[in-house]
Amino acid sequence: MKEVHGTSYYIAPDVLLKKGYNERCDVWSIGVILYILLTGKPPFDGDGDEEITEQVKLGSINFDDPIWDKISSDAKDLLRKKMLMYNYV
Repeated sequence: MKEVHGTSYYIAPDVLLKKGYNERCDVWSIGVILYILLTGKPPFDGDGDEEITEQVKLGSINFDDPIWDKISSDAKDLLRKKMLMYNYV
């Protein structure tokens, strides 16, 4: 699978950068869902699909919001080091 298909909020950078689709893409999407469950908002946001996918390509995840003060370091590490790990910057 080399074509770009997916929902802008959940699509993995591997797909956007046409690096192919594998299980890491699923882990990424689940990481986005976990981020939303923990904070109530997506890790990448914008005014439309194009802006959101550009944010995904940059791969910068914000853990500075005060809500993260109430979330365990284990949950943050899971997202940062396993699920939303970004290797393309």
